[in-house]
Amino acid sequence: MSELTILLVDDHPVVREGYRRLLERTPGYRVVAEADDATSAYQAYQRTKPDVVIMDLSLPGVGGIEALRHIRQWDRDARILIFTMHGGAGFALKAFEAGATGYVTKGSDAAELVRSVAVVAQGGRVLSNDVAREIAVERLAHPHSPLDELGPRESEILRLIASGWSAEEISASLHLSLKTVRNYHYQIKAKVGARTDAHLVWLAVRAGLIQADADAYLHRGDAAAVEQEH
Repeated sequence: MSELTILLVDDHPVVREGYRRLLERTPGYRVVAEADDATSAYQAYQRTKPDVVIMDLSLPGVGGIEALRHIRQWDRDARILIFTMHGGAGFALKAFEAGATGYVTKGSDAAELVRSVAVVAQGGRVLSNDVAREIAVERLAHPHSPLDELGPRESEILRLIASGWSAEEISASLHLSLKTVRNYHYQIKAKVGARTDAHLVWLAVRAGLIQADADAYLHRGDAAAVEQEH
């Protein structure tokens, strides 16, 4: 069996060490590089050109969706397995839209991760059972989500807005002009039919783009916009 090279992306060194040991116990698997944020992931991919990227979505600064999108822009054949604690349908669907070839949650057993790496390396697609159930439930409950209209970059900007990032912070992190960020903000509101930022936050929570209790946002002074969604 030829060697299968892996780039491991997670912002926790102890977590990376644990998964490195797990993966390298499999004959032929070798972790050739590690990264802890979107920028270093992109640079490590360019430097090592691994067979498979295993990437968390919860990264400092811009998240894994943006890192995924960036890598796929540079290499359309990149094979990227998302391995994350986020089991929400919204995250999974947007990850696949951005070019992911697999999505497995950290609640899955270790053997599932190892098997998923093999499937992705061979050009297949994989989805852990818990996420498949979440997607099915979400689609039955909301067959036409407003967020379906958003592309991966718009979804990432929505996630950052809903997480409390300012336009200036988003501009600096995504290397976009402030005017472009504000245009995106306006376009996102128009596409999803949101009247206020509190409404955007509630939609992001419902879609699973951020992990939060929607009731917390009722105290932001815009309860009416949120209540009308129920």
